[in-house]
Amino acid sequence: MNLKNEEKLPDEQEQQDFYQKLRTKLVAFLGSKKGKSNKFTPYLMFVPDLFHLLIKTVTDAGVDKKSRALIGASIAYFVLPMDLMPEGLLGFGGYLDDVVLATFVVNTIINKLGPDVVEKHWTGDDKLLHMLQKVAEVSDEVVSKIPVKSPIAQFVKQESKDK
Repeated sequence: MNLKNEEKLPDEQEQQDFYQKLRTKLVAFLGSKKGKSNKFTPYLMFVPDLFHLLIKTVTDAGVDKKSRALIGASIAYFVLPMDLMPEGLLGFGGYLDDVVLATFVVNTIINKLGPDVVEKHWTGDDKLLHMLQKVAEVSDEVVSKIPVKSPIAQFVKQESKDK
């Protein structure tokens, strides 16, 4: 990876810290009454696994520079506190837009480079392609909550129609 890409990404320790904090908070949330009753709980379980997948894939030598830039942008979206559905305001529900974006990025990489490039980095309990399909089924519901004038919402809605 070149120096420009490395400067854009959080360093390895920051990535690991984010992953560990996220997993710890998610486990606590899922054990709470609110977490158990949340209809998106099954999809929130993918948040740490998707983040881990993006981190491992961006460092894979088999991934081209353009794909790395796309993955790096998705990682930054996870880490930045303000996005379309901020976690600080919405709690774990705020990670749903991160899941939709990460799923889109992973699907893009799979379509471009093939499933083997990302599947070798997947550590989740479900099969990666099965998980991506499950997330895609609810992504329209999540995207519908994004403000209509948002360029990202327009792009994702158009991509959904094209499929």
